[in-house]
This record gives sequence, structure tokens and C-alpha cells, in this order.
Amino acid sequence: MAKLPIDNAIRSFRFQNGEMTQQQLADKVGVTRQTIIAIEQARYSPTLELAFKIAATFDVPLDQVFQYKPE
Repeated sequence: MAKLPIDNAIRSFRFQNGEMTQQQLADKVGVTRQTIIAIEQARYSPTLELAFKIAATFDVPLDQVFQYKPE
């Protein structure tokens, strides 16, 4: 599967926030660990609501977590 044109800094933010695990983040935003893995690896685009939940978890603006990189 091809990488999506949306990059993210989720992994960096997880480690900046007490080395949060993928499972802990998944629990906070209401998805599975597999979903977090797919988003981090740019294999899955989160819904807008999920993207906002992830950004809110780290208390940062959406554009600090996700960046659109068209080909």
C-alpha cells in the first residue's frame, strides 16, 4: 500500500509526553492500537474528528501533528 500524502509527528509527540505507548494513545482517543500504528506509518488517514482528538491529547494545534504533503 502506498504512503498517503499526510505526514505526522505522532511518534515524536508520544515520546515527548512521557513516552506514551501506542496503546495509551489509542485508549485516549477511542481507537485500536492498530489504527494508531497505521496512522503513524502514513498507511491510514484519520478522520478529521480523530485528528483533532489526537492533537488535543497532546495539547497542540492540528497542524503541528499533521502536515499535508501533496506529491
